[in-house]
Order: sequence, then structure tokens, then C-alpha cells
Amino acid sequence: MHDPQDPSHVLLHVPQSVRSTMLVVLTVLAVLAALKWASAFFIPVMVGLMFSYALSPVVDWLQKMHIPRAISAAVLILGILGGTGASMYAFSDDANELVQSLPDAARKLRDSLRSRSTKTDTIVTVQKAAAQLEQAAAEAGGAPASTGGATRVVIEKPRFDIREHLWSGTLGLASLIGQVVVVTFLTYFLLMSGDMFRRKLVKITGPTLANKKITVQALDEITQQMQRYLLVQVLASVVVGVATGLAFWALGLQHAAVWGFAAAVLNLIPYIGSFVVTGGAALVAFLQFGSVNMALAVAGASLFINTIEGYLIVPWVTSKASKMNAVAVFVGVLAWGWLWGVWGLLLGIPIMMVIKAVCDRVDDLKPVGELLGT
Repeated sequence: MHDPQDPSHVLLHVPQSVRSTMLVVLTVLAVLAALKWASAFFIPVMVGLMFSYALSPVVDWLQKMHIPRAISAAVLILGILGGTGASMYAFSDDANELVQSLPDAARKLRDSLRSRSTKTDTIVTVQKAAAQLEQAAAEAGGAPASTGGATRVVIEKPRFDIREHLWSGTLGLASLIGQVVVVTFLTYFLLMSGDMFRRKLVKITGPTLANKKITVQALDEITQQMQRYLLVQVLASVVVGVATGLAFWALGLQHAAVWGFAAAVLNLIPYIGSFVVTGGAALVAFLQFGSVNMALAVAGASLFINTIEGYLIVPWVTSKASKMNAVAVFVGVLAWGWLWGVWGLLLGIPIMMVIKAVCDRVDDLKPVGELLGT
């Protein structure tokens, strides 16, 4: 028999809370791995849901005007696709000219930086001094002095294979077209179905009236927050596009309308779109004016517009619409960007809205909702 007083036979029992926490952590990691692995499936679904939330008020209004949902949804989607295609075609010539000027701008900027550099480079001087000190230390220690020679290694670049580039480009274009088709049909089916899935979700939540009421409240909050968020983003993008185009036009930058359109579209990508527009516009301004000061003026105007919009107005309005604090929004966007890339940056905030709306109404998840809230 074992002596209960013997410390060698004392067993440590893991508390139940620790086991539950570990299970939650493992579940979260498994969900993240599934989202990463099946991103090709989840991303089109989320984009389709976003578009359905954005367009459902218009389809609902047309339905009240006695227009069937199938017809109104089809006309609306075809109108959006046609308008997008017409806008891209209208700006295609200016955009192609702008893209073709970027290599010349980069080359001119590199030559300008080289001409401004001093004859005696500081880094080269420090490297020479370090080599001389190393040689002196080696001679003092009796070691043979380094000859200072270096073996030259030539790396041959692989030959340019146009068939490989055409094949990869064709696959990328085919994948993009396939995703657009999937998102289009998914959006159409969601708009055509109306509130069918909403009624099904309420039905399967449970037999009690309390569960159904909580589900209805969560769905209403998700719908309202999503539509407000999308409205804020669209209006902010329009304002940024118009302001950027007018500012670049006032500074004399060519293709100001193209830059305004690009700023409006890229503004939908948090934190990254503004830097892309600012860098590209500054590079093109340097090519056009041949002056670093004008390039800095264009970049400063773009940064000023995006800073006022992206770091003051939109975060404040978004926090009011989503009832989430700025830290949670920023961390959430970074996390979803790491998970899904650019699509994660676009979908991060809406997904966080859904998560918060659900957590606020589940007792075990209310701490998560409190952490995300304002």
C-alpha cells in the first residue's frame, strides 16, 4: 500500500478552467488553419455577403415597387458591372500612359539621387577604415595580412521564357475572372433569396422564444452595422477620390482624374492603398516636373488628404457605427490581412463586426465582446 503522506505519490490535478482554456486555444488555432487553408472558398463567400448587404436595400425598395427580386437583382448587378467596365475603359488610355511612364520616372529618380551623392561616400569610407584596422590587427598578431582580394562570383540569370510568363499570366487572369463570376452569382442568389436564410437561422436557433429573439436582434445589428460601414466606406472613397483629383489638378499633375479614380478605389484597402497612391503619384510628379520639391508637394497633398480621412474622420465614424474600439479594429485588420492578404484587409472590419455582435449575445463569449467594444 502507498503511504498518502509520501510526497513522491502526490499527483497534481490540472484545474478545469485551464483545460477549458487550452481547448479554446486549440479550437481557435484549428479554425485559423481552416480559414487559411480554405481561403479560396471563404473569400468569395464573404465578398458575396458584403455585396448582398450593400445592395439589399435597393432590391428591397424595388420589390416594394412591385418589381420581382430576381429581375431587380439581375438589373442592378448588370448595371454595376457595366458601369465598372465603362469606367475602366474610359480611363484605360490615360492609365496605360501613366503605367508606361513609371519606369522612366524610377530611372530618372535614381539618376538624380546618384548625381546628388558626394564623391566620398561615408559608408565606403567607414568600410575602408575597418579593413585597414583589421589588417593592422592581423599584422600585430603575427597572422598573415589579408590580400584584400575577393573571389568574384557571377550568377547567371535564367533565360527569359515568354511561354512561362504568358502561361502564369493567363492562369492569374483566369483565376480572377473565375472569382468575379463566383462572387457575381453568389451575390445574385443572395439578393434573390431575400430574408429566406434569415428566417431559417431564426428557426434553427431553438424552440424557445428567447433564443429566437436574441437571434433576430443579432441579425438586425449585423445588418445595420454592415450597411452603415459600407456606406461610410463608399462615401469616404468618393470624397478622397474627388479631393485627390482636385489637389493634383491644382498642382498641375497630369492625369489627375486617373489618380483620383485610383485613390477612390485603393482607399477601400486600409492603410496600404493610400501609401500606394502617394508613392506612385510622387514618382510620376518627379518625372513630369523634374523637381524633388514638386514630388514632395504631390506626396504631401496625398498624405494630408488620406491622413485626415483615414486617421481622423473614418475611424471615428466607423467606431460609432461598429461600436468597436480603434485598437481592436487595427489589430483585427492586421490579423485578417496576415491571414488572407489584401482580401483580409478589405474584409477584416466587417468580420469583426459579426464576431462582436455574436459575442455580445452569448454568455460565455461576452468577455470577447467587451474586449472588442468601445
